[in-house]
Amino acid sequence: MNGPIPEWVLTAAAVGTVFTVMFSVGLGIAAGDLRLAWQRPGLMLRGLFAVLVAVPALAVIVTRILELPRMAQIGVVLMAISPGAPVALRRSLGAGGHRAFAPALQISIALLVVASMPLSIALLNDVYAGKASIAPWSVAKQVLVAQLLPLTLGMAVRRFRRPLAERFEGKLAAAGNLMLLALVAVILVNVWHVTLDEGVRVWPAIVLTTLGAIAMGHWLGGPEPATRTAVAISSALRNPGLALLVAAFNRAPPAITGTVLAYVLVTALLVLPYMAWRRRVTGT
Repeated sequence: MNGPIPEWVLTAAAVGTVFTVMFSVGLGIAAGDLRLAWQRPGLMLRGLFAVLVAVPALAVIVTRILELPRMAQIGVVLMAISPGAPVALRRSLGAGGHRAFAPALQISIALLVVASMPLSIALLNDVYAGKASIAPWSVAKQVLVAQLLPLTLGMAVRRFRRPLAERFEGKLAAAGNLMLLALVAVILVNVWHVTLDEGVRVWPAIVLTTLGAIAMGHWLGGPEPATRTAVAISSALRNPGLALLVAAFNRAPPAITGTVLAYVLVTALLVLPYMAWRRRVTGT
């Protein structure tokens, strides 16, 4: 990535941001929520299928049909295989998502992404004839350290020091969100011209992928309105911190990073009307 900010700074910022956000998410989740939600395994499996399988498959199909340039295709698919958006849980609960199922889905995604991300990248290498230069098993280590470890630590603090967790959860969540915005802004300094260019070129693919993700999540998350909301939002919102982490560690070309940032901007706008509709449905 050619720009005024060194790559090691971007890498460190990405790791710190994802770690902080996932730790704050863990502070708000009780271990019992996971057991409670998994008492309905069929619903949970449908939700995981939507987030981990259906959305990446849709992204590959959409980008191929629209015949995007190779780097733009990889950028869209990279976001599609990066589940577990740090803001997904709070947006889901704010839109009336199920208060036990939504956290359990988020935890399950964070646990499974350690395996799903390397497998998805390996498949991406095959799809793009080995030109996606991302080492699958090194990603597993990165995901483990950046997501699963802080999430587990946060849950442990809540389990054994609940007053402390409740005291700092909101502050850390706000700090994590600010760090995520700052990370995007810092990377934008390096690739702003590429982001604008790629955004214009790839926005139809991002729109179709995001709307398809919302529709599939809403359908597979039924029949209860609150679980529909949880699955739909988790399906649509992808994890830019994780995608940028992978991109930074693997020195991705600016076109890929620009596409990732365009995906973040477009998806954030597209999810807002769905959230407003679900608030009206659930009366939250």
